[in-house]
Amino acid sequence: MRTFAEILAIAAARKGSEAAVLAGAPVPKTPAEIAAIPDDRWLAAMARGIFQAGISWKVVENKWPGIEEAFLGFDPGRVSMMEGEAIDRLVSDTRVIRSGPKIVAIRDNAVFVREVAEQAGSFGRRIADWPVEDFTGLLDWLGRKGSRLGGTTGQYMLRHMGKDSFILSRDVVARLDEEGVIDGAPGSKKAMAAVQAAFNGWRQESGRSLTEVSRVLAQSIG
Repeated sequence: MRTFAEILAIAAARKGSEAAVLAGAPVPKTPAEIAAIPDDRWLAAMARGIFQAGISWKVVENKWPGIEEAFLGFDPGRVSMMEGEAIDRLVSDTRVIRSGPKIVAIRDNAVFVREVAEQAGSFGRRIADWPVEDFTGLLDWLGRKGSRLGGTTGQYMLRHMGKDSFILSRDVVARLDEEGVIDGAPGSKKAMAAVQAAFNGWRQESGRSLTEVSRVLAQSIG
């Protein structure tokens, strides 16, 4: 496995400079900033990721004001109570992406957000306290406890909300494969543990965030 410095050099050679490689990379929020994000914004981010799965993100962006309105501002308490006729109305509401399974998943995630907030004080507090050294554990938790938050949906949601994170995009997976960390897309706990160990090593070596390490890996291929 190459050192982070070696992979950064590959990326810089492809993109022209180290500055070009890291240009536009998001800056992770501090734990205090993440903890301060209201629960409704976490539910909204989950909903955005769920709606974006399998369709044009631009379509979701254009419909978003109507989606916010239809889902009552994503207040977890109100959304978690949606049943029967309320779900049926949303399925036929032209303001939203009219997918019954996705709408039900958002309702289920409202329940999830409420339960976590009751235990931790807020959903953001739980995310903020999760150590970056166990980011794969956080992804596993979201996938098991949330609805439709597995795969890259949870990864993109956490990145959007400012959690220090990596995204296992096609390019990142290709670099991890090239370095012998994994063999193909990581689909097992053993493979995800290897991914976490590699990222932890590169993070410790470089002093950079998971977000930056992820960016460099992606830019070294794509």
